[in-house]
Amino acid sequence: MDIPREDAKRRRRIRRIIFAAVGLFAIASVTYGLSRLKPAAPSVDKATVWIEPVKRGPMQIEVRGLGTLVPDEVLWIPATSDGRVLHRLLPGVHLKADTIIMELKNPELEQAALDAEWKLKADEADYNSLNAQLDSKLLDEKAAAATVQADCTNAVLTAEKDDALAKAGLAAELNAKLSRAKADELTTRNKIEQDRLAVSAASVKAQLEASKAKVEQSRALHELKQAELDRLKVRPGVEGVLQEVPVEVGQQVTAGTILAKVAQPNKLKAELKIPETQAKDVLIGQVASVDTRNGIVDGHVERIDPAVINGTVTVDVKLEGELPKGARPDLSVEGIIEIENLKDVVYMGRPAFGQPNSKVGIFKLDEEGNGATRVQVQLGRSSVNTMEVLEGLKPGDRVILSDMSTWDAFNRIRLN
Repeated sequence: MDIPREDAKRRRRIRRIIFAAVGLFAIASVTYGLSRLKPAAPSVDKATVWIEPVKRGPMQIEVRGLGTLVPDEVLWIPATSDGRVLHRLLPGVHLKADTIIMELKNPELEQAALDAEWKLKADEADYNSLNAQLDSKLLDEKAAAATVQADCTNAVLTAEKDDALAKAGLAAELNAKLSRAKADELTTRNKIEQDRLAVSAASVKAQLEASKAKVEQSRALHELKQAELDRLKVRPGVEGVLQEVPVEVGQQVTAGTILAKVAQPNKLKAELKIPETQAKDVLIGQVASVDTRNGIVDGHVERIDPAVINGTVTVDVKLEGELPKGARPDLSVEGIIEIENLKDVVYMGRPAFGQPNSKVGIFKLDEEGNGATRVQVQLGRSSVNTMEVLEGLKPGDRVILSDMSTWDAFNRIRLN
């Protein structure tokens, strides 16, 4: 007879349930495992990255800035009087001290100079005429005084003779007294004439001095007008290069108008634009070097602009020694200023990203050099090409200094 097979069906059902549960558990385990897997490290061509070792030793703190050469001494030449520009030189001409840059015309000034010249000649003629008249008058007075002096001498001698004869009894005593009286009279007259002659000489001198002062005044006015006339021919007064001529031929200019700018090409300085974050360490007197693209010139910081313009501070560097060929105003240059010398520090090359005294992630190569792992590095002071390392690296470590922002999502990379 037939036997029911309920037990066999139940066992098959149980086995199916068990297999399904095991399958579901396996699928869940695999899914969970896959979710926990980290992404594979990307490959980077070693030839495309910048690798440098970390070092220990002296490190020089420097700041760098771009700038231009500018004249150390600039001469702005103004117009000293009104005038119209007749002709001018063009910028770029090398000038001597007496080179005529431009010539102005001023008819009023020319007429004034001519009037001053004729006035001087008239005053000189008046002086010469007065001098001749006074000399003639003084000579007449000297002749009259000389006559009185001669008469006085004769009277004195006659009085002495008559006095001697009277004492000898050879002449009357009255004659002696008359001779003495005449001699005394002429002596008094002689003294008066000499005093009058002295007064006349002083008067002549005073009149001539007054006339001479008038002549000197006219001469000074003439020289002033002549100098103003000469300055219509504009000269630099020093050797240099003509930089600017902001007026045109035919233009009417007034006194005080800037006519030309002259610079001395052998006296230049560098104006460097230093980032404001680095300018705080720059001090007057610090050593600097300026690259003119045709040679490097030593110098020192001469002036620091107190204002910040477009994120930079202007620093003037005074150049020392002979300038290289091609150095001229407005030439683009690059300057480096030495801030400090650190004796014994751990340092590396300056990374593409990373500010001084900040913490950044940098890829450090493993010992084999086939991979690199991101490590956190505490940076210190920075220079133009180097950066101080405070924590995270040790001397001998090799790091990637290139821009690795493309792999910011990865903490490890493979190097091929």
